[in-house]
Amino acid sequence: MDDVRVPKHVAIIMDGNGRWAKKRGLPRKMGHVEGCKVVERTVEDAARLGIKYLTVYAFSTENWKRSEEEVDALMQLFRYYTKRLLKIAGENNVRVKMIGERSRFAPDIIDGINKLETTTANNTRMTFVIAVNYGSRDEIRRSVTRMLADCQAGVISAAEVSEERISSYLDTAGIPDPDLLIRTSGEERLSNFLLWQLAYSEFYFTDVLWPDFRKEELVKAIEMYNSRERRYGDAKG
Repeated sequence: MDDVRVPKHVAIIMDGNGRWAKKRGLPRKMGHVEGCKVVERTVEDAARLGIKYLTVYAFSTENWKRSEEEVDALMQLFRYYTKRLLKIAGENNVRVKMIGERSRFAPDIIDGINKLETTTANNTRMTFVIAVNYGSRDEIRRSVTRMLADCQAGVISAAEVSEERISSYLDTAGIPDPDLLIRTSGEERLSNFLLWQLAYSEFYFTDVLWPDFRKEELVKAIEMYNSRERRYGDAKG
């Protein structure tokens, strides 16, 4: 990887946990358990490769529609992994940030998220962003609501509403837009993920199911990224 340009920010839609479990005759929750193990490895791999920001789509606003049994299993995993991530983040000097509307979660999960962010706030090697109860349209709606309130309060004027100002009201304020988006399991859509932030990102789609995702696939995605010419709307040649 010495001669490869490593993207500063990689975002991942982690898809295929349920299909992975089904192929093996296992309950869906076992796919999520295995998927969490892959998240751990990917955080460490990304940090070692020199990626500065890694954002993963862990739980969408639409995921509440899943069966009560599956949602309960996911909540238990959140409880476990907010504690587990404290250790991983500490060992790898990683700062953790959650984006999304966390108020819907149980109080103990919210406390775990807050503790994770506070404890890792001064870590500097990489920022690991986890999207939980996140939907991009909901994020934009919430940001517009706050911006309108500030306009009405005289904090900002309508003339000050620029793209940069809008970005500052999003959950990802202060975080650069992703350079590269990876989606696993063969699906090729954004699924309401970072719609504003992915405007000029490069996309990499792979048939690999998330629990089977390894460092080699991450490297493949980075190599693909290096083969693209990023124009940002400018016609070059």
